[in-house]
Amino acid sequence: MSRLGDLGARLYRGEVGYDFVAKRKIWYGISILITITAIVGLAVRGLHMGIEFSGGAVFTTPKTSVSADDAREKAEGAAEGHTAIAQKLGGGGLRIQISDLDTEAAQPVQEALAKDLGVEASKINTQLVGPSWGEEIARKAWQGLAIFMLLVVIYLAIAFEWRMALAALIALVHDLTITVGVYALVGFEVTPGTVIGLLTILGYSLYDTVVVFDGLRESSKGLTKQTRYTYSEIANRSLNATLVRSINTTVVALLPVAGLLFIGGGFLGAGMLNDISLALFVGLAAGAYSSIFIATPLVADLKERDPQMKALAKRVRAKRAAAAARAESAGAGEDAQEDADDSGADDADGIDDDEPVDAEEAAAAGVVGPRGTTGSRAARNQPNRNRGRGRPSGKRR
Repeated sequence: MSRLGDLGARLYRGEVGYDFVAKRKIWYGISILITITAIVGLAVRGLHMGIEFSGGAVFTTPKTSVSADDAREKAEGAAEGHTAIAQKLGGGGLRIQISDLDTEAAQPVQEALAKDLGVEASKINTQLVGPSWGEEIARKAWQGLAIFMLLVVIYLAIAFEWRMALAALIALVHDLTITVGVYALVGFEVTPGTVIGLLTILGYSLYDTVVVFDGLRESSKGLTKQTRYTYSEIANRSLNATLVRSINTTVVALLPVAGLLFIGGGFLGAGMLNDISLALFVGLAAGAYSSIFIATPLVADLKERDPQMKALAKRVRAKRAAAAARAESAGAGEDAQEDADDSGADDADGIDDDEPVDAEEAAAAGVVGPRGTTGSRAARNQPNRNRGRGRPSGKRR
């Protein structure tokens, strides 16, 4: 068995573990700090909405030697101040996106781009998206997200309990806020692919959370009938039992997404992959964090407020205090017995074992052995060599 597998087995058996639940205030503080940073970034920079949501035009050019930065500047000049985004395609062409560009202004911009880029105007593919269609897409995206979260809460409340459903919902909002904040800070474009990525990461985030909740539900059956563990301790044991599995599934899921983001979008220049890959990468990492550090500690916090769990925690503390008192009393009794034994031995010999014995004094006192052995005692322990002398040998004369 590998070291990681051995560690997972020991975590599952409860032989080792980290107390995540007890240190929940630290994790709450870290999450609040990250969330505030994401909200500030969202408020200051805002989201860069794609033309699917804001409306505009997309121009796809054939192969050209003009760089993406030069094409963006030329497109913004031709569009008279409208914001443009230019991306280099794999075949050497360009994808130029200009927001808030209506149908009447698209034709002059297409002709100006053809002249500046040195290509024929007829070979530039133009796609127009109206603002009303973009608003409809945005509205449906928000509706889909709200319906998804509502169904998740209902399912968790039925399958587990309302405390777990509430904790899972808070963890989902936490993941969404961080992902959207990173989008605002990075400046990536928000497209329908971004919405798909957000919906996907919600499922991944819930996967780890539901696994931990299922183990917690099984472990907490009949919990109030014992006085060995509190609910928080059972929750922490369940979290440690699934920790290695959560880490493995998260790493395996992050590796291909990292390939899309850093290799496909960054190294190969396939910028269209950035919108979905960034949402997946950030969301998967945030989901793994929230499943371990947010969802389970929140459930423990909410559950410990239940009167039955308060009474259980009180009984557990009382039992442990009584066990500690018994252990202390037993230890004190053993020490007293050892002192009594040492004192009795000193009194019987008339010599303190802890004091050094002078050789002449020992001889005068008849000490011939260790620990103050007296002469009379030594005499009893020595063989009697004069035994039988002066007695008849038993032979007949």
